[in-house]
Amino acid sequence: MLLEKVKKYYDEEYNLSCSETMIYAANEEYNLELDKNTLKSMAAFGGGMAIESVCGAVSGSLAVLGILFVKEKAHESDRIKELSKEFFEKFEKKLETNNCKELKEKFRTEKSKCSVIVDTAAEILDEIVTREKSK
Repeated sequence: MLLEKVKKYYDEEYNLSCSETMIYAANEEYNLELDKNTLKSMAAFGGGMAIESVCGAVSGSLAVLGILFVKEKAHESDRIKELSKEFFEKFEKKLETNNCKELKEKFRTEKSKCSVIVDTAAEILDEIVTREKSK
């Protein structure tokens, strides 16, 4: 289950950001076989792209959806837009925003960092991926 992998990677041992956690966990859970450079590509999205904008867990999750459900290019796949919108809507319904600064003010603690946020993203992502892969 993706949530277990997220808990594994969002730990002091790995010291990954929220965006990195999502792609590392998905890589293992869904056997994406991503290379190190692809995994590193999510580094700049942590901390809301370093400016507390869109949450890194959201960015990482959307990257995973793109990897899994876009054949070649985004504009050739209407489905990715639908899946991205679905993810955003479910995330915002549960946590009321996708903004890193607002999420941190509401959910981040010194002990668990952004675990509530990252775990929520993992649950939503896994729900969408599991459903779509079963079609």
